[in-house]
Amino acid sequence: MANQPHSSLGYSGTVQPPHQGTHSPLPDSALSSPPFPSTSGPRFPPPPIVQPNQVPSPSIKTPNLPSSANGIRTGSPVPHLSTPPGPPRFSPPIQPAAVPFRTSPAVPQPVVFSSGSSLPTSSPPHFSNGSLEELHQTSGDREEWTNSTESPNVVFSAYKVFKQKKLANVLSLGFGALVSPGREVSLGPQIIQRDPIRCHNCGAYANLYCNILPGSGQWQCVICRHLNASEGRYVASSKEELRNLPELSSPLVDYVQTGNKRPGFFPVSDTRVSAPIILVIDECLDEPHLQHLQSSLHAFVDSLPPTTRLGIIVYGRTVSVYDFSEESMASADVLPGNISPSEESLKALIYGTGIYLSPMHASLPVAHSIFSSLRPYKLTTPEASRDRCLGTAVEVALAIIQGPSAEMSRGVVKRPGGNSRIIVCAGGPNTCGPGSVPYSFSHPNYPHMEKTALKWMENLGREAHRHSTVIDILCAGTCPVRVPVLQPLAKASGGVLILHDDFGEAFGVNLQRASGRAAGSHGLLEIRCSDDIFISQVIGPGEESHVDNHESFKSDNALSIQMLSVEETQSLALCMETKRDIKSDFVYFQFAFNFSDVYQSDISRVISARLPTVDSISAYLASVQDEVAAVLIAKRTLLRAKNANDALDMQGTVDERIKDIAIKFGSQMPKSKLYQFPKELSLLPELLFHLRRGPLLGSILGHEDERSVLRNLFLNASFDLSLRMIAPRCLMHREGGTFEELPAYDLAMQSDAAVVLDHGTDVFIWLGAELDAQDGKGAAALAACRTLAEELTEMRFPAPRILAFKEGSSQARYFVSRLIAAHKDPPYEQEARFPQLRTLTTEQRTKLKSSFLHFDDPSFCEWMRSLKVLPPEPS
Repeated sequence: MANQPHSSLGYSGTVQPPHQGTHSPLPDSALSSPPFPSTSGPRFPPPPIVQPNQVPSPSIKTPNLPSSANGIRTGSPVPHLSTPPGPPRFSPPIQPAAVPFRTSPAVPQPVVFSSGSSLPTSSPPHFSNGSLEELHQTSGDREEWTNSTESPNVVFSAYKVFKQKKLANVLSLGFGALVSPGREVSLGPQIIQRDPIRCHNCGAYANLYCNILPGSGQWQCVICRHLNASEGRYVASSKEELRNLPELSSPLVDYVQTGNKRPGFFPVSDTRVSAPIILVIDECLDEPHLQHLQSSLHAFVDSLPPTTRLGIIVYGRTVSVYDFSEESMASADVLPGNISPSEESLKALIYGTGIYLSPMHASLPVAHSIFSSLRPYKLTTPEASRDRCLGTAVEVALAIIQGPSAEMSRGVVKRPGGNSRIIVCAGGPNTCGPGSVPYSFSHPNYPHMEKTALKWMENLGREAHRHSTVIDILCAGTCPVRVPVLQPLAKASGGVLILHDDFGEAFGVNLQRASGRAAGSHGLLEIRCSDDIFISQVIGPGEESHVDNHESFKSDNALSIQMLSVEETQSLALCMETKRDIKSDFVYFQFAFNFSDVYQSDISRVISARLPTVDSISAYLASVQDEVAAVLIAKRTLLRAKNANDALDMQGTVDERIKDIAIKFGSQMPKSKLYQFPKELSLLPELLFHLRRGPLLGSILGHEDERSVLRNLFLNASFDLSLRMIAPRCLMHREGGTFEELPAYDLAMQSDAAVVLDHGTDVFIWLGAELDAQDGKGAAALAACRTLAEELTEMRFPAPRILAFKEGSSQARYFVSRLIAAHKDPPYEQEARFPQLRTLTTEQRTKLKSSFLHFDDPSFCEWMRSLKVLPPEPS
């Protein structure tokens, strides 16, 4: 079997298989890119502000319970920040949207696998014991893989595959999957503490969909159809006996090896040696910013587990490395910041008498004294032009992590579990030393210096990744930080860059969540598909790994992806195509994820999936998961939106996608040039309309740096967060303490109601004027909305800012701009999408319409008609 080409991670184009496919009518500029391989590098992708006329927002706390929605799981609870208590914990039930509306849950419908498959009739294998008739499908009578409580580690854009290549490969809709290897599922995987049984030909793992001959224990691989021996492990008297084996009864299993086979390494538990965290702090801050930062830092170290080893580095014109051996004062060793540290200076620092990484149980008072000793910037230099040697400070932090933290003793190396972390707290751009750029864009050599800085930052990030260190950059304040220069440093190491309004509470929450979100390190994902399917594009936090398994497996065509970090909050988007018309009844997928957890156990997480194939267009469209399909389309689109001009072009691409889907899968109206969008995909165009006008592609955010940061977060984000970043979730408070989910239209802004709008990185609370005027009711509704907002986002990373305001305030535009304008639509269209309006009188309608802040954006129905496509009926 010849190796199939795979695209490099994050490349924006598709890779043609050996058999030529049908081309999409979409513009080449939107959907094509250089074929693989390419010489270019891989493309991977605040606190609440209380202003005048705003309702004061409550304290945002870091919860101490794990959550399945884009959350983190840690061994010990994370204490709350030291802030006044908010409203009481409150879990109001969320009511479904009124019929005929379909709600937009954060979890897609489960992938359904039908049972029963047969062996290929051509070239039957030879069996050493038994006959072909004895071969049976162990999963034939088994329950199909479903999970009603949360999405599994893999969600497909459709749970059926279209057999005809021509329509299956229509790029405007596409087919693919979102893979979250590090995410924990509610019930947990089956744990197996032994070596896995793998196909001798292609390396696939034995799974519940394999055909097995119990008499001899032979099994047939579902990927390459090769017959394998099982070393006697699958020899059984009946198929019921085989069902007791985890890998033959569950689609998700973990193979765990607690011993480390690498010579010279000694595995240690998380409680003995934990991955260190080094804070790299900007000292060029004015007094208000510094006061907020100090409060966040004090709360952060109070939240750390006692075994966490912490280091503190402060940078400005120089780099100060704080020494924990001095208990009575804050002392530091100082290095120059205008050049990279020399080997001699680093050796003198690392092997000297100072202690630069210390467990919190021994150094918490010292850490507090260090933070209290920080002083505001006293010179008169403007914020943007102050000397900041951020690059040099990160170099020093990385050297400290690589130094004595490895603890060498008698040839045995104790390495920390999981990824080490460098968390940069930045208030301005890097203007001094390596990786710096001039503070002024008018500098005659700025373009060249920026290009040099970008390359240097990316190389430093890759060096950090090679040493299992993730660099997160948390920026705050009003000074531009030159996001394009800092972004490669975070991205290449597997970290993130986040912008905050200030160093207040949301900044502190993100400090806590950044320090504890890692699930493991040294991640490698191997993807194997049936021969009819190939992966044309991968988007996410990883890069293609050229692992040579030919010595072990003769025909291993797996796509191997080296993960930059192993975290629950991330996902990889896989775009897939078919090579030819599919003849079989099923296609198979297997995702094998190998990583080391914080306890130094080597884990192989194997996820197997089987999708039925269909000939019927309507059956295929009915199986499409609108939310997953929208996220995949959005990630492919955002990958090409490098700047504001690109984003504007991508809005046109979204329009072309809608038209092409209507032409290919919809129906043309009689005696008309209009096409009816397929009713099976009723939610998809609305989600894409939110995408084109929202903060990712639209002009809601004022600065390109903000949009750039959001786009990079989105390309790596988990399914749950990605969906919310595309389309907001609208929840209206009802009497009795319940919430009803409504379509995200401005018709929800009724004066007697309170509304929560969750848009991923922002959550807005809108309080109607009539409700606010009622003593007691308005305050109770607001408290309920605040608590719901905190519960919805309690483990989300990055922590969203939560803004609350009243009807009629100037800040309400933040809320209105995120909603689809529908008040200009005809009454029948308003009622079709918002049945609650049927109960309003004419006077109430007039009052409701007059309360809107008008925007130039068209309504959803107007947009669809402008594309010569009729909107689908609400499902």
